Amino acid sequence: MEIFVTGGAGFIGSHLCERLLERGDGVVVFDNFNDFYDVRFKERNAAAIATRRGCEIVRGDLRDRAAVFAAFKKRPFDAVVHLAALAGVRPSVKDPSKYNEVNIQGTINLLDAIRERPSTKFIFGSSSSVYGANSKTPFAESDPIEKMVSPYAVTKRAGEQFASCYHSLYQIPTVCLRFFTVYGPRQRPEMAIAKFASLIERGDPVPVFGDGRTRRDYTYVDDILDGVIKSIDRCGGYELFNLGESRTIELRELIDVLAREIGKPAKLQFLPPEPGDVPVTFADITKARAVLGYDPRVAIEDGVRRYVRWRREQNSL
Repeated sequence: MEIFVTGGAGFIGSHLCERLLERGDGVVVFDNFNDFYDVRFKERNAAAIATRRGCEIVRGDLRDRAAVFAAFKKRPFDAVVHLAALAGVRPSVKDPSKYNEVNIQGTINLLDAIRERPSTKFIFGSSSSVYGANSKTPFAESDPIEKMVSPYAVTKRAGEQFASCYHSLYQIPTVCLRFFTVYGPRQRPEMAIAKFASLIERGDPVPVFGDGRTRRDYTYVDDILDGVIKSIDRCGGYELFNLGESRTIELRELIDVLAREIGKPAKLQFLPPEPGDVPVTFADITKARAVLGYDPRVAIEDGVRRYVRWRREQNSL
């Protein structure tokens, strides 16, 4: 297959491109290498796949409609995996307009390019944040979406709706995937597990917003990749799936697990709750199990162990 991956130099995207190339697919990466975090992370990810047979790296911005259309003409793509986005709940509260430009208008530009070849499969990376402050757990795809609490969540929900609309108008085969707190090697440095690990290693205070009892459904990147690839291979019609581990862990417990693996105590610094945070995320993956054969296997304790081992290997290079 020939596959167009937006955000392919990022955390999830670079892992996905490696998997696709390993199984013999052709890949075009479309990424703007922005400075949301240290661009050297993306440069390193891209360098690891750039010389692989069948891989091409295109530097471009989804907001640049002409660049999107030009890149999309490079090959007759069988599928598009759309992972590029401005990420982060808290930053979106400070700059909702920019999140709208990138996450909504950028998605529309991509869908307009796809509709010229509507047999191309479209896999959209959405987020568990769309469930917002939903009091019913675990979260199911059929739950009403009424209490989104961040502009980031709104942009992801809008992306799902535009994908659904374009499927209805142009019959584009589409799968929307709601990712639940993905972690693992190469994750962005401001994400919780990466950030906490750095602070614990240095002996600095770990900020805990609220009472530390918020719960998250952390999903190891390898499990997410299995769900994404199964979605590519089985995409037809329109589908929406949760991809999570389907287990929650309290924030203070997560920090304890991480501290034990690192071998240093965590110094907690309690702070007021942050706007946009939700008390819990928890995936009902019944549908993904039944339709995709999705079966997450990496428990949080094992995933944290793998992540800490990877950090040590990186530091030893």
